[in-house]
Amino acid sequence: MVLAEPHSIEPLLVCPHCRSALEAAPGEFRCHSPGCPCNAPLALPVAGRWPVLVDFADSVVDRTAVLAAPDATGPAGTGTVRGADGLPAPLRRLLKPPNRVAARNIDLLLRALPGRSPRLLVVGGATVGNGVDAIYRDPRVQVVGFDIVGSPVTQFIADAHRIPLPPASVDAVLAQAVLEHVLDPATVVAEIHRVLKDGGLVYAETPFLQQVHAGAHDFTRFTASGHRYLFRRFEEISAGTVAGPGTQMLWSVDHLTRGLSRSAFAGRAARGLACWLRGLDRLVAPEFAADSASAHYFLGRRSEKEMTAREIVAYYRGAQAKGL
Repeated sequence: MVLAEPHSIEPLLVCPHCRSALEAAPGEFRCHSPGCPCNAPLALPVAGRWPVLVDFADSVVDRTAVLAAPDATGPAGTGTVRGADGLPAPLRRLLKPPNRVAARNIDLLLRALPGRSPRLLVVGGATVGNGVDAIYRDPRVQVVGFDIVGSPVTQFIADAHRIPLPPASVDAVLAQAVLEHVLDPATVVAEIHRVLKDGGLVYAETPFLQQVHAGAHDFTRFTASGHRYLFRRFEEISAGTVAGPGTQMLWSVDHLTRGLSRSAFAGRAARGLACWLRGLDRLVAPEFAADSASAHYFLGRRSEKEMTAREIVAYYRGAQAKGL
């Protein structure tokens, strides 16, 4: 696994409040700007080995929770693995099959990166996402990851609304299954645009028709057009459906069973029994899938040109454009 070394990242880090330079001290970081709230003692503490670069006064991230449980692999840093990831491999593949769409798009992204030590930022990178592991294996790529909790594949803790990196500091950004979990996705995408170099790349996957899957930290869903407009300051390389209406129905079977039985285990069992529904995605025409997808993806290149309102209306590719 190829992660950027902490000593190469530390000079890049900036204050999440005012974006001034930071100074490392024992057990904390401190903003260089004397009038900044993050200049106060322990305003930016270190939890375990992770700098906590969060402006807690303007974030849903809870300081006490972060400091108590910096390891994202399980509750309170116990290392416990939850959900399908903790099951034997055959069952895991049944409930959480490989994301071939992500793998294909990550391959496109890696091919498009500049040749010498490109820096790739993983937003919400507490775990290695489904289908994106190639970025962690590519010896050319310096992977920089952060999340609101620490993990073996992150180098710092931060809130994506205020990414603690300077402008034009990374060559690519990955945000897989992240934007539904932030309060203001447009602000996060603006931050992604800010930290990308000219012509930098972004790959994002975001749900459309999925049930709530992170409790109080699940806020937003996007149609295909809404997702494209979110990335309106990016030139599209590729966009489409990650998973179609068969997968969407599988989510509904799971959560309907949970509601009737009051049991998450029963829901997961029903999902396993109905896994064949996912195969129906391959039979659905793309224009119908766009209108009823479980999730959408966007692969794009940073641009200064912004899509207009007329352009996003004309962008619609669903079946209803043909009166179907």
